[in-house]
Amino acid sequence: MISLPLMGRWLTESQPGGVSNELVANENARQLRKRLTPQEAKLWNRLRALKPLGQHFRRQAPIATYIVDFACFRNRILIEVDGGQHGLVRESQRDARRDAFFASQGYRILRFWNSGIDRNLEGVMERILSELNPPTPTD
Repeated sequence: MISLPLMGRWLTESQPGGVSNELVANENARQLRKRLTPQEAKLWNRLRALKPLGQHFRRQAPIATYIVDFACFRNRILIEVDGGQHGLVRESQRDARRDAFFASQGYRILRFWNSGIDRNLEGVMERILSELNPPTPTD
């Protein structure tokens, strides 16, 4: 049986009683959507405003056994909002493994610190928009 990381803990492929990790991830995501951090809520309000422009994001989206803060599946962009614990060696190693998995699935990962969202939300949005609308090469 293979162990996979999910929400900071290790779970096996199937929970007792035959519940799959994907079902656990979906339930965890549902709970996380109910309690966004203040920075996630700020960013979510701005990301929702992009929907009329054809950019749809999902919050606390399960992908495989992971849950990402925000996902734009159309553009294959994932956004993670990181608190100070992500600066610790163990967490940064965990983040690197997650990022490598997502990259292997064709996603681009954007990470922003809570402090960056608090101090420079406009800059964060500019970076996201630049990834959503990359410049076209000119001949």
